[in-house]
Amino acid sequence: MSAENNRSGDLLLHVCCGPCAEYPLTVLLEQEYRITAYFYNPNIHPQFEEERRRKYAAAVMKARNIPLLVDREDLISQWENKTWCGKYPSRCEMCYSIRLNRAAMKAAERSLSSFTTTLLVSPYQNREAICRIGDESGQRYGVRFLDFDFRPGFRKGQEMAKEDGLYRQKYCGCIDSLSESKFRDKIYASFEGSEGETQTVL
Repeated sequence: MSAENNRSGDLLLHVCCGPCAEYPLTVLLEQEYRITAYFYNPNIHPQFEEERRRKYAAAVMKARNIPLLVDREDLISQWENKTWCGKYPSRCEMCYSIRLNRAAMKAAERSLSSFTTTLLVSPYQNREAICRIGDESGQRYGVRFLDFDFRPGFRKGQEMAKEDGLYRQKYCGCIDSLSESKFRDKIYASFEGSEGETQTVL
């Protein structure tokens, strides 16, 4: 459902990480949504990275007094075994489906009328696929998916994250994106040295 037709109300916001939440929260709070944040990202590898992103997402929500729900699950085998082949057009669409389907289910469980995701802030994500899968997931559980276009605020959100001292990751999250990242060696080094943990958070 178009976000333009649904101003304010109860909303579940699927959160992939703290930096990506910065600008969407600004928009949603300005429009007076009553937000419940939801961190569910079983794609993130390794475990330390999931813990780090969850920590900084929680810091952002705490600073804004927004309740945060957390579900933890490790589904790395689905990426390692190429489970998406034959079922999804790509590993990214598998990833969107897993997370948005769970977000829609959580919104329904909490009797929240609609949901959306911070994935919609990134110009590097497949917006068309996210919106299609979000709509399908919402219909499955009887809640509305709101297709906000947060992309114009991507750079602003990144600057906000920098100012707030948030850890800003260098890869999408799954084991394949980690292997493909040009920052791979630095990322692996940061796992051992906890590179981002010395920053002041908010």
